[in-house]
Amino acid sequence: MVKPLKIINIVGTRPNFMKIAPIMHCMKFSSSIEPILLHTGQHYDAQMSDTFFEELKIPRPDISLNIGSFSHAKQVAHIMEKFDTVCDEVKPDAILVVGDVNSTMACTLVAAKKGIKTIHVEAGIRSRDRTMPEEINRLVTDSIADLLLPPSQDAVDNLLAEGHSPESIQLVGNIMIDTLMMHQPGIQASAILDKFNLKEKEFVTLTIHRPSNVDDPITFKRILDALFIIQTKIRIIFPVHPRTRKMISDLGLESYITSMTNLTLCDPLGYYDFGKLISASKFVLTDSGGIQEETTVYGIPCITLRENTERPITITEGTNELAGSDTKKIVDFSLQILDGNWKKGIIPQLWDGKTAERIVGFIENVL
Repeated sequence: MVKPLKIINIVGTRPNFMKIAPIMHCMKFSSSIEPILLHTGQHYDAQMSDTFFEELKIPRPDISLNIGSFSHAKQVAHIMEKFDTVCDEVKPDAILVVGDVNSTMACTLVAAKKGIKTIHVEAGIRSRDRTMPEEINRLVTDSIADLLLPPSQDAVDNLLAEGHSPESIQLVGNIMIDTLMMHQPGIQASAILDKFNLKEKEFVTLTIHRPSNVDDPITFKRILDALFIIQTKIRIIFPVHPRTRKMISDLGLESYITSMTNLTLCDPLGYYDFGKLISASKFVLTDSGGIQEETTVYGIPCITLRENTERPITITEGTNELAGSDTKKIVDFSLQILDGNWKKGIIPQLWDGKTAERIVGFIENVL
């Protein structure tokens, strides 16, 4: 009998769990794979309660490194040191990493030096902005990973242009859409609209947390100036990231925000509540990457408050447009949507909820 492949699946942050969960689920039904889940602890998240694991059917880690928060360099070094020991003890046949966090790059570096094969899910996405730490993580990971599993054709094209062999690349689709589709019953059952006295398509959802937006008082003020105008036309619901809340206080912006009577601030929401909020929105304002993808699948207009995106397919095929922090552009786009003048968009190829099945099938055939 052939011994199953021992594969360590790496997570470092809360969103990583949501990407790994459908893959782990499929792996457990494979007779040729022995899946192991490792959490580096790159981000400690108090919201990762029993409910988080139970509602989203997320497996608990088999191995926890408990790294914690450090500077990028120190965090990568700590992860590499501890993961090196794990590899010596577990002796995996391969590791699987997702996305672009420090844990992804750090564990890939360790595996490459030990001759352990690495599978990178979400390979090939590029923002072309090397000031983003995530872009460096993507470039390094893809340069040394063995199997590259991109979510969309533009990511495939990026990898081919960088000189990767076609044999190492397999278009599998978007793993986050597996999670989104799997949990539609829970999302649609959420009572969040009743909680805030909202009606479908009569409000906007806002998220903003990136340092480039909230740490710079001039940039943040430009975005707030746009919000001031938009909230006179339609109600805005704003789940506030802890970092953003801190910067609102540090920059003395509380009174300006309080003056926007049609802007409702709330604490960060759980997956079901937030998913329902997005799916029922007239449109979404965000600087998040994943939300650009989810709005495209929902067919909800999205205005991204960034100068670039590593997910350009959400613009070329989806419902997304970039506005940066340009007050006029943000307002003009919002008015277009309110006037009914926005592109319809389509769901990109293979964003169908079956990405995990394709990933596991590819691994079984290639490794």
